[in-house]
This record gives sequence, structure tokens and C-alpha cells, in this order.
Amino acid sequence: MQHKVLKVNPSDNVIVALRNLEAGENIEFEGENYVLPRSIAAKHKFVTEDLDKGDHVTMYGVLVGKATQPIKRGEQITTFNLKHESEEYSVNKRVPQTNWIVPDVSKWKNRTFMGYHRSDGQVGTANYWLVLPLVFCENRNILKLKEAFDKALGYAFPDVYLRQVEDLVQLHQKGGVNSIDTYNQAEQGDSIGRRMFPNLDGIKFLTHESGCGENNQDSELLAALFAAYANNANVAGITVLSLGCQKTQFTDLMDEIKKRNPDFDKPVLLFEQQAYGTEFDMMSAAIKETFKGLIEANKLTRQPAPLSELQIGLKCGGSDGFSGISANPVLGHLSDLVVALGGKTYLAEFPELCGVEQELINRCVTTEKAEKFEYLMRDYAAKAEAVGAGFDMNPSAGNIKDGLITDAIKSAGAAKKGGTAPIVDVLNYTELAKEAGLHLVCTPGNDVLATTGKAASGATIILFTTGLGTPTGNPVCPVVKVSTNTQLAKKMPDIIDFDCGEIITGEKTIEQTAEDLLEYCISLASGKILTKAQELGQDDFMPWKRGVNL
Repeated sequence: MQHKVLKVNPSDNVIVALRNLEAGENIEFEGENYVLPRSIAAKHKFVTEDLDKGDHVTMYGVLVGKATQPIKRGEQITTFNLKHESEEYSVNKRVPQTNWIVPDVSKWKNRTFMGYHRSDGQVGTANYWLVLPLVFCENRNILKLKEAFDKALGYAFPDVYLRQVEDLVQLHQKGGVNSIDTYNQAEQGDSIGRRMFPNLDGIKFLTHESGCGENNQDSELLAALFAAYANNANVAGITVLSLGCQKTQFTDLMDEIKKRNPDFDKPVLLFEQQAYGTEFDMMSAAIKETFKGLIEANKLTRQPAPLSELQIGLKCGGSDGFSGISANPVLGHLSDLVVALGGKTYLAEFPELCGVEQELINRCVTTEKAEKFEYLMRDYAAKAEAVGAGFDMNPSAGNIKDGLITDAIKSAGAAKKGGTAPIVDVLNYTELAKEAGLHLVCTPGNDVLATTGKAASGATIILFTTGLGTPTGNPVCPVVKVSTNTQLAKKMPDIIDFDCGEIITGEKTIEQTAEDLLEYCISLASGKILTKAQELGQDDFMPWKRGVNL
């Protein structure tokens, strides 16, 4: 039987509605009775005591807000009576975590997944060829290559929307206005043709609006980002288009690659338009040499790899009031399992760690790592405040509507994705992970900027929780959409891969669900299944220009 309400932490002074509660309803919880003066929608919270203006609200055991006016016992917290507030943090207050309880992973100790083994020792969950432009001037040529390769090699998706427009054109030409009103859209079918290269999961074509006419830092970061993607274990080789005169040069890219991985030996093919002269000559050369590269990439086959080779990114987006109760804790327990197995996990989105900084500082394995985290957090926050975009502005309209009233509430729930394991390293944007364990990665909370950054640090699978729904994917890293509630999973089945709603209904525990999700990840890493984002061709990519993004 589903419970009506939940208190996340014993020290909290708010209670979460697990279903819609009616005005005047008497809520019995932990020996107390709460008569609700007004209706409260599921995912929202009411206070357990009378609060005066300035009093603190605590959730997840941490400070998440301050009352802006008196709030009576049983009343809902809203943007009208509560504002963001969080605890101060400092390395000087650090109390090192020394008692991590390692989960039992004996059932997975001898398990393997079928991955792609690279010569530098990395193991990918997929095998992609990457085609990218060093400057936005080459975006058109990238898209022309995409059209040609995808259709010829069987990687293209049927254009179901083109079919619909063509059908409507025919109906209109026949004068069938009434037929248009009753027209049923065409169903999406299978990919256009049989894939020529069965061991190549795809050719991924990136576009962007950077590479020239910008500050040096952004141009350097673009080269660093592409270098990190070239190094990702899911990438077999890359084709690079260059105009020639842009700020981000090919030598910058190669310098960044070697800086990250001195043993890098994947093929990197350069085609510079100003050197070739005509577009046709450059494109013809790029097609010929890339095709030869695809033949070699297709020779690599999946082989068994221990689960210690898993690299899993932890992300949330389109969050709701259940995110920190169901799906995010599931990712947290899964992260602990993967860490216990010797794998790597990545927790990013620094604007959504606001309010839990001290806990994370305490979990860093060394003072040096804690100092790096504090520096990156304070530097990011200061830059945001300098342009009037503090972290408190992070929650979106959808977040607020579904119960995430302050950034601290959102952040405390978001941080649950990181589980309880020690933090072995703190990575700046485009830095690569070098050791097993849980990593903090400096990225914005923005869905695509964050997923782009996780793949750059080395993630080969990204688990992405959502309570409202988002189609976000990534070109080189499969993105698994994990719903916080079953209603969403049923409403948007074309984008949701895994449902955590049974935690809310009380049918499953967080631990059971995390174990099921780990089994899903093993199948995905072995190429037995595809994510919905992969099936839709959702290849979102966005370089972070180091202005302020939340």
C-alpha cells in the first residue's frame, strides 16, 4: 500500500506529499497529526511546525531555505513564503569521511560486459567514428557528410515527418480538406538500410558555433573538448574539417590530445578547405579517407571486460519533487556498487550541489581534492553572481511547479546521485579521470552542457534521471533516461528507458531498483539493447563557453 507522505531525513521540518492531499485532510505520521488548511499536490511539502519569518527549513538533513513570512504547521512551502538559503562551507571545517560502508557486490564480482578494448587499455561500451569541425564555418560540410554517410551505410533514420508532409501535400492537391483533418500520421519504421559495418555503432557528426571570433579561452576549450572526445573509449577514430584560418587550429587539438593521453594512437584525419581549394576536392578526399578508416574500425569486435571498466555519468534534468526520493538515490546506490566493483562514476552540475558542499568536502579523499572543489565552486558562484545569475536562480519553472522551490532543495536531492562513496578526484571541465572511484566534474546544470562534459571526462554510459521528461542524448555516450515516477514513464514511453516509480508506490526499494538498473547497464554496455535516445538519433552536443550557465 502506498504511503501518503514521507519525511526524507529525521531532522527535517518538512514532509513530502507522495500523492495529492485534500484541504482539511488529517495526515497521521510518526505519531503526529497534521490537518492541512489547503490542498497539497503530490511532490510538494508542508511544514511540521509553526515557522516565523527568518526561520530555517531543513530537508535531506540540510538547510534548504528561509521563511520570508510566518508559515503555519501543515502549510505548504512555496516561492511566496520561502527563499533559498544554504549552509556556509569551507575546507577549514572539513571532517574527513572514514567510515564508508562498502555495499556487497559479491554477485557481480565475476560478471563481465562485452566491450570494445582500445590499445591504451580503455574499454568502450560502443564503437563510434567521430566527424567534427574545428570552426563553425564547416558546419554545412559536416551536415552534407552526415547525409551522405548515414544514407549510404544504413545509419539514417526514416524521415517520418517528411512522409507526413508529403501525404498532406497530396491530400491538398486533391482538394481533400476534410481528409487532412482526419489524416493519421505515419508510423516510424526501421532504419533506411542494412548497416554495412556491423561492428561500428555509428558515425557521429558534431556541429557547434565556436572556433573563431571569440576569446582565446573559449577557442582553447574547444580544442580541449574535442581532444577529450577523441580520447573517449567509445570513439574509434575522428575526421576533422578545418577552414584553415580559424583561431582553433589542428595543432591545438593534437597538443591537447597528447597532453591527455601520451599513448593515443587512434586515427585522426585532417581536411583543410583552404588548402584543398574547392569544397568538392576537400569533401571527396574526406569521404574516401574516412571510408577507409571505417573499414578498419569495423574490424574491432566486442570482447569480455570486467565491470571495473564501466564508466558511468550521473545526471538529472527536468527534475521534479520525487527526483531526490526515487531516481536520484537509485543512481546513488548504483554509483556505490560500481565504485565497489572498481569502476568510475561522475557527478557533475556544480550549481546543483549548492547546500551540500560541506558534505562533499568531507567526502574528498584528500585535503588537496577538497580545496580544488571549494575553489571551483566559489569561482563558479562568484562569476554567476557578478552577472546577476546566482545559483539561487537555477530552478526552472517546471522544477518549481513540481515541488523544487529553492536551489538548495533541488541541489540536496540532485546530490543523492553521488551515493555515499569517497570522492577520489575533482575534475575541471574536459579533465579526464585517472583513477577508479567517484569523481566530481565541474559543469553547468544545463542538460546538454553537463552531458557533453561528462563524456569529455570519460563516461561511456550516462544515467539521466527526469521527473518531467527530456529527450537529451549524446553523440558518443549512450544516455539512459530514468523516470522518477511511473506516470511519466507511461506518458512518454518513447524517451524513458527505466522507471523508478515503484519506489514511490512502495513496491520496490531503492536498493532493489539500483540492482535492476545495473543489470540494464550491463546489457547496454554489451550492445544488447539501445537507449531511446539512440533509437531517436538524439545526439545533443554543446561546448561550454565559459560565460555563466546554470
